[in-house]
Amino acid sequence: MTSVDKPTPEQAAAAADQKAVTQAALFDAFGGIRGTLETMLPGLLFVMIYTVNKDVKMSAIAAGTVAVLLVIVRLLRRDTVKHAFSGVFGVAVGVAFALFTGTAKGFYLPGMIYGAGLGVAFTLSALVGFPLLGVVLGPVFKENLSWRTRNPGRKKAYTKASLAWGIIFLAKYAILFPLYWWGDATQLGWLLIALKLPPMVLAVYFTWVFLAKAPPPIDVFAEMEAEEEAERARKAAATGADRRER
Repeated sequence: MTSVDKPTPEQAAAAADQKAVTQAALFDAFGGIRGTLETMLPGLLFVMIYTVNKDVKMSAIAAGTVAVLLVIVRLLRRDTVKHAFSGVFGVAVGVAFALFTGTAKGFYLPGMIYGAGLGVAFTLSALVGFPLLGVVLGPVFKENLSWRTRNPGRKKAYTKASLAWGIIFLAKYAILFPLYWWGDATQLGWLLIALKLPPMVLAVYFTWVFLAKAPPPIDVFAEMEAEEEAERARKAAATGADRRER
């Protein structure tokens, strides 16, 4: 690489800042390590109890109780609860299905349908040019939907990332659904736990790679604040001119 090709110190610092901002935003959007573990714990507890005593009702109640306790702990500590609430909602639906069907597979089915649906949604959104990940992460980066028309480099990155999420999710549930129909409930539960974290980590990693190399986001909130400040300055100037004329 020649000296012309090498990035300047300013460019290297800007690239490092962009990677750090992207990493922080992704942690915020997806709940980080703690949020991921909290979503895993109720399902893990369900599988462990069911493996030991095959009692669907006890397993479901224990999973639901833990999910609620996790939300209460966050509320008491005044932490953000958006990921905890989404997790407890998913567990509640799974508990309802398990108690209604009387089978352990009923606990897993809503989450599997939801995950497969997300895989389809991510894939289709990327193919039609309106990547779902951009809709999700746009507010996190304070760019909203500006990437669609004003930042083609980020739109391309969001498209690649959304396609990666879609492919990873669809591959995951292509493995799980055959086991749901023809396999053992206990085996399905443990496989679900095993496949909970690795695909998510892989999808987030691809998202980080694509977005870290993309142009920086356009801060539409800062633009709006600047426009409001300029408008106030114009009104103040106009008011001052009127007073001088009088």
